Amino acid sequence: MTPDFETQLRAVSLRVTRPRLAVLAALRDHPHVDTDTVIALVRADQPTVSHQAVYDVLRALTDAGLVRRIQPAGATARYECRVGDNHHHVVCRSCGAIADVDCAVGHAPCLTASDDHGFDVDEAEVVYWGTCPGCATARTAQPTQRTAQ
Repeated sequence: MTPDFETQLRAVSLRVTRPRLAVLAALRDHPHVDTDTVIALVRADQPTVSHQAVYDVLRALTDAGLVRRIQPAGATARYECRVGDNHHHVVCRSCGAIADVDCAVGHAPCLTASDDHGFDVDEAEVVYWGTCPGCATARTAQPTQRTAQ
C-alpha cells in the first residue's frame, strides 16, 4: 500500500509542498540514501529544487518524525521513511550498503539496559557490521596476488 504523504504531512502540521512530497517519495523508493542522492532523486522530477530546499525538507521531516536520520560510525548521514518501530541496521564494512534489521526481541526499545540510570528509555540503536553478500562474493572471486621475487 502506498503511503498517503499528504495526510502524513498534515498530521504533523506541515504544509504539503512538492519538494516535501518528492523527498518522501524518494526515501520510500530508496531507503538509506545520503543527502546528495536525495537531491539527485528529487531533481530528476523537479529540476529547479535547490540544495538548500532539500536540506530544509529533510530537517523538517526528521524533526516531525516522518523521516529517520541514521549515521553509522564513519559514514555520512542517511535517511529513511521507516520510523516508529525501533528497527536496527546492518552495514557492510566494504561498500557501505545498509539494510534494515527488525527488532531482535519483544517491543521497543528491543534491548534492556543493564543500568538505565533513571532514564525512561524508549529507543535503542544497534548497528550490526559485516560484509554484504556482493562484497563477500567479489572478495572470494579475486585471484590471489603473488608477490614478485
